[in-house]
Amino acid sequence: MQTNQTLKTPDLTLIVPCYNEAGNIPCFYRSATSVFREANVSLELVFIDDGSADDTLSALHRLARTHDHDVIVQVISFSRNFGKESGLYAGLQAARGRIVGLIDADMQQDPKIACQMYHYLQEHNDCDVVAAYQEERHERRLLRWSKHMFYRTFNAASDEIDIPADMSDFRLFRHDVATALLSMPEYFRFSKGLFAWVGFRTHAMPYTPHQRHSGTSSWSFSQLFHYAMGGILAFTTWPLKIAKWTGVVSALGALIYLLYVVIVDYGIKGIAVPGYPTLVCLILLLGGVQLLVLGIIGEYLARDYLEGKHRPLYIARERIDSAYDDESVQESDDIPAGTKEETA
Repeated sequence: MQTNQTLKTPDLTLIVPCYNEAGNIPCFYRSATSVFREANVSLELVFIDDGSADDTLSALHRLARTHDHDVIVQVISFSRNFGKESGLYAGLQAARGRIVGLIDADMQQDPKIACQMYHYLQEHNDCDVVAAYQEERHERRLLRWSKHMFYRTFNAASDEIDIPADMSDFRLFRHDVATALLSMPEYFRFSKGLFAWVGFRTHAMPYTPHQRHSGTSSWSFSQLFHYAMGGILAFTTWPLKIAKWTGVVSALGALIYLLYVVIVDYGIKGIAVPGYPTLVCLILLLGGVQLLVLGIIGEYLARDYLEGKHRPLYIARERIDSAYDDESVQESDDIPAGTKEETA
């Protein structure tokens, strides 16, 4: 490793999270480098191998050995699967570009669109973020309806932020935005909410995703549901408010029923003992409400417990940085710490 060299700041860093994307990496690399070379934009690619079970890491090793000299390639390989949010955080830490972008490796998000987003940022100094949203969703009706309901529920429940519907993680932003995101090293991350919370000026750009170049999506409906619920719990306390009001309504209902039993059944009708079926139903109802409330409180306490451990968001098994194997690198003041562990 050549520690006496410093690096010329790239115009753009693209963070590319990878999970079982061995068949997509070569095509993505060719497309991205071709598009930005033609646009005369110096490019850095930060690939995050999120504990892939296929040959993704081998493909990234080959890429690091054979990459073009005008492109900087970083590879960060996790010790296990930590999730896409941890991968994005690791990429933000490693990114050196004046502008930083998030893009998937499966070619659904076209590098040509990323180039248009880059030029928009260059031409509009009053804009900090360009975020892509899908004009049309070519998905199953249930999935489209579920996503629509998520955005409506999230925005109605959140007191601080609103997330524009159909906005994806596919976006480009200035390095100041990346610094702001890194200032929030929370364990349970939800990028859409974090981008909305930091509050930079954002331009929405429509795009139509392509078909995957290779393989199948690793996101199942249950994973998407879990991810959505995590976002709601991370940015609002409305489930606790629901639990509180559920308890209030249940208590009022029980009080009304108690008055009915005392006044009507016992006082007017003279029935000494109310029916057992009614009593059993009330016990089950109130017991269920109590368990529901305790479960919601427990979910928040569990998150607080895990946050309190201060565990790292990821553990890197291997890091490769091609920049320090290039004899032509030049001086810069923008190299973040912790990116020089290993060279290609």
